[in-house]
Amino acid sequence: MLVSEFDYELPPELIAQHPMPQRSASRLLRLDARSGGLQDLKFTDLPQLVDEKDALVLNDTRVVKARLAGRKASGGKIELFVERALDSHQALALIRASHPPAPGSQVFIENVPVQIESRDGELYRVRFAEDIDALLERFGAVPLPPYIRHAPLAEDAERYQTVYAAVPGAVAAPTAGLHFDEKVLTEVKARGATVAKITLHVGFGTFQPVRAVEVGAHRMHSERYRIPPETSKAISGKRVLAVGTTTLRALESASLKNNLEGETDLFIYPGFKFRVVKRLLTNFHLPKSTLLMLVSAFAGLENIRKAYSHAIAERYRFFSYGDAMLIEG
Repeated sequence: MLVSEFDYELPPELIAQHPMPQRSASRLLRLDARSGGLQDLKFTDLPQLVDEKDALVLNDTRVVKARLAGRKASGGKIELFVERALDSHQALALIRASHPPAPGSQVFIENVPVQIESRDGELYRVRFAEDIDALLERFGAVPLPPYIRHAPLAEDAERYQTVYAAVPGAVAAPTAGLHFDEKVLTEVKARGATVAKITLHVGFGTFQPVRAVEVGAHRMHSERYRIPPETSKAISGKRVLAVGTTTLRALESASLKNNLEGETDLFIYPGFKFRVVKRLLTNFHLPKSTLLMLVSAFAGLENIRKAYSHAIAERYRFFSYGDAMLIEG
């Protein structure tokens, strides 16, 4: 299967640059993967589509201010993007600079030294002279995706975060969850549906393009996940509705590995056999992206092509701050 099969043309003006004034004001496109049928709804209609047979599973990861502006010892500008903290002072990071820094050199965030220890592919192992969490809070910026063209604003610090975010560690938001406010969650619970949480810390790989020609040649970057035992118990026997592709990957990884906690580099594309998730709430994804391949595996490639064509014709908003889709598997 070729990566080019997952391409489509998107008018640039449909890429949402800002969130809606209210979280739950988004639109919701419902896709029945069995019939291919489409239904235009509002996100506030979601509670009416669940009942006591359903388990809504949320990813409670919290986005950290992962982008740091800095300089080399020579004075040249750099950007350091913390992919994950390894301990209180050591991290894996992307570094963008006119000339990549060499292992053994130092760069500076404000006046705080950062030692470049080694490089492994695109990532550097770096050591901060101060506590990483405190440094990110003081000097970091919200890691908005590259297709959002404005610099982070005050609204982004709140809105590029779900209302139930709890466990710091992500460098990108689990965006399907951005539509929920407390009122919608309360209505979901009032319908008798179970609401449970998992954690998958979204890594920088979510921004990375697929450079392979053949889909199967692509390799995913590893991400950390944890399924609490109480969540595993609560969703057993239920019709699982995964809120977001990250939640789906965590649940399916745990099932495949028979392990509720660990690292996953699971790459889901057409042909994958789903074991856990029956329904998927998701946003609209970039052309030729691994996320588009995942939803195509869940709904069928032709169904996704039809749904995306419909969404473009109906002027839905796309990507992180865009509208939502509910796929009935």
